[in-house]
Amino acid sequence: QLQASGGGLVQAGGSLRLSCAASGINFRLVTMNWYRQAPGKGRDLVGAITSNSTTNYADSVKGRSTISRDNVRNTLYLQMNSLKPEDTAVYYCNVNVYGRQFWGQGTLVTVSS
Repeated sequence: QLQASGGGLVQAGGSLRLSCAASGINFRLVTMNWYRQAPGKGRDLVGAITSNSTTNYADSVKGRSTISRDNVRNTLYLQMNSLKPEDTAVYYCNVNVYGRQFWGQGTLVTVSS
């Protein structure tokens, strides 16, 4: 089970940190992903972090976002800075375990201009 939190309304240029609490999986061994879905659009990969904490990011957030993980608390994080109105979306955490996708419920981030 994945439980995302931390979304909200923020002004452009502001920051937010999203969290995703995981349970029922061997968290420290899996790659964790963040996706987002803007209104009326498809779900896009924001970035990922491997079990050894190697990260990669979509070009749209690179340099403004940091994905991290706490393997003691089984929690995934997404720190977003210099937020833009185009970052407005529902953000989802995701994990693929043996070919099966698990999704959090999503947390809404709204960036006002």
